[in-house]
Amino acid sequence: MSSWFDKLPRAQYSALQRITTSQSWFQVYALRPSVFVIYEPYHCEEVISYLIVGSEKSLLIDTGMGIGNIEIVINKLSSLPLIVINTHTHHDHIGDNWRFEQSLIGIQCEFSKKNDVDLINEAQNEMENDMFREEYFPKDFDQKSYRIKQFQITKYISDGDTIDLGNERKIIVIFTPGHTPDSISLLDIQERLLFVGDQFYLGPIFLYRPETNLKDYIESLEKLVCVMKNHKIDLIVPSHNTPNVDPHFVIMALDAIRKVVAGNVIAKKTHGDLYNKYDFDDFSFVIDSKFLNK
Repeated sequence: MSSWFDKLPRAQYSALQRITTSQSWFQVYALRPSVFVIYEPYHCEEVISYLIVGSEKSLLIDTGMGIGNIEIVINKLSSLPLIVINTHTHHDHIGDNWRFEQSLIGIQCEFSKKNDVDLINEAQNEMENDMFREEYFPKDFDQKSYRIKQFQITKYISDGDTIDLGNERKIIVIFTPGHTPDSISLLDIQERLLFVGDQFYLGPIFLYRPETNLKDYIESLEKLVCVMKNHKIDLIVPSHNTPNVDPHFVIMALDAIRKVVAGNVIAKKTHGDLYNKYDFDDFSFVIDSKFLNK
């Protein structure tokens, strides 16, 4: 059995109500009565998408890896008109974007524009040995032809825009670049939830890709800490591993990345000595060392 899979289920899910789904690739949980966790535990990246159900509209945050059919899951949870948004356009968060093109909104960013018109082949890198549990693949999934299908963002939004789901259920868009140039976070004012994409999660946080900008990443963490304090956030809601993270971890992450940049933390080499890994108690940073010399 895969070593990462041996550690599942994660304890954080035991406090959540599990919702039955016909899709073998997903596990679905209720984070709040109107907020649903759509979890992909059978791949080592443990991607999470979210559905917020308002009184007039629903909002899907990310569309996952595109291995299972997330549209079937959504249709069982809500029949309301749907808005779809990505926390960023890395391939593991946009896999089923093509199913929702008439509903898809996003940040105006060259990185997003490139990803919404290019056929993204990076998905094949996720099919390496020991990265997945193939017994949970949908029957119609073809591993060899797995790709991210082309999609198109139909409406662009900006930092500070409000997504109104009806009856004062407002979701605020917060531009938080760093992990990618198009990264956003989403503030659910009513439920005091802060959806942070890949800006933070428990586990190794990847900050080594060419589009990563450490200066922006730190500034975005600072921005999120202010939002947490101003809105008395109950939970940080990441896009990997666990959906219910205590806000104090973001404060810890900000302090930790500042120490890394200042040269006060000893690194280990990882990924065949390509990158530096900086370990902290419940998370780590995996960084391209050349970013630290800028």
